[in-house]
Amino acid sequence: MKNENKIWRNSEFRLYLGSTAFSGIAFAMQQLLLSWTLIGILEIPATQVGIIQAAAGIPGIFVMLLGGVRADERDPRALLIRVYLFAPLLPVFLITLINLQQLNIFSVLIWALGMSLCVSYSAPAQQAILNKIASSSVQKAVSAATAIGFIVQIFGLALAGTIDEFGLLPALSFQAVCIGLGAMTIRRLNPQPPTNVRKESSFKKLTSGFIAIYEKREIMQTLLINFISSVFNAGAFMIVFPFIVKEIYDGNAFVLSFLMIIFYAGATTSNFLMIRIMPVVRPGRIFLIMQLSRMLILGVMWLQPAFWIFSLACVGWGLNMGVTMTLARTIVQESATEEHRARIMSVYSLGLLGSAPIGALILGGIVEAFGTLSGLVPAICISLILFLYGILWTGVYHYRSPDK
Repeated sequence: MKNENKIWRNSEFRLYLGSTAFSGIAFAMQQLLLSWTLIGILEIPATQVGIIQAAAGIPGIFVMLLGGVRADERDPRALLIRVYLFAPLLPVFLITLINLQQLNIFSVLIWALGMSLCVSYSAPAQQAILNKIASSSVQKAVSAATAIGFIVQIFGLALAGTIDEFGLLPALSFQAVCIGLGAMTIRRLNPQPPTNVRKESSFKKLTSGFIAIYEKREIMQTLLINFISSVFNAGAFMIVFPFIVKEIYDGNAFVLSFLMIIFYAGATTSNFLMIRIMPVVRPGRIFLIMQLSRMLILGVMWLQPAFWIFSLACVGWGLNMGVTMTLARTIVQESATEEHRARIMSVYSLGLLGSAPIGALILGGIVEAFGTLSGLVPAICISLILFLYGILWTGVYHYRSPDK
């Protein structure tokens, strides 16, 4: 309890959470706004939606790695300020085109690509700052930051869910304002200058980051499991889930927003519960067990149950995701050395943000060829495979946290 109170009394940590909250609202809105603009407004088929999602997200993979290098060699706070001051221009750009009656696939793609690049470039810097602020309470800080992130996801999704009633313009305007507030909040943090910076090329620094990951086997194995899982699970959430809502349950943007909200409510609840029990001695064991339990949750959804059962499964999916996401980040973040932390966290973020567009591209084709619910089958199968792989062929199951 003493350590928990200590982290909440930290003024720098509170400012960090404030900036994460404002930017998180804007980026959470992006997920639903993009999906529903393509599916519900422009009424594009699943294959094209998957291609557009991939085109918007895949370039962020390379930008994210570059963001990790830059955050290690410079002040990550200054990097975030610059990104958060530029990002509001993107929703303003789309607002302008809507007023000119030029809302089309091309204009939406430019907006989505720009937002994806901003999220990707800023994510490693945001995560690297946390270790410096949290000091010895990394597990609790990670869980608290993740929980706050889920709370603002809920708020952002609730706002984005009103686009059928109020249109895109108010939602895009609010998105721009939130990113600007994130920039103002992060400016109040103390400068975070890097230590032990070596004069090397960006390519060499990026390579040294991958070498650091390879040398820390528990980090490499956790990242691998997290990446493969995200390809099919985050991909399913990005493209299969909206089509299930629209085609199986005849839902609109409000229904999609509601189901996403209860999903993130489950994720938030799991993180607040974890704050109470952290630090966890063996986070890898729970991380792998959650892979197996996800198979059962998605299996229920695949059976096309009554809407209320489907809604409960969404909550369970959220609870599961909240635990796995936090524990994966915890293992990586507390195992990474300070010198390479932002670069290592950029690879972690790649697993979350970069894999989803790849999954959307794959699953969009599966949905189009075999039907909507077929898009859940790869995630169900891979959950079992990753559980067995993690236990039998990696050291993740036996990983012991240095925080305990």
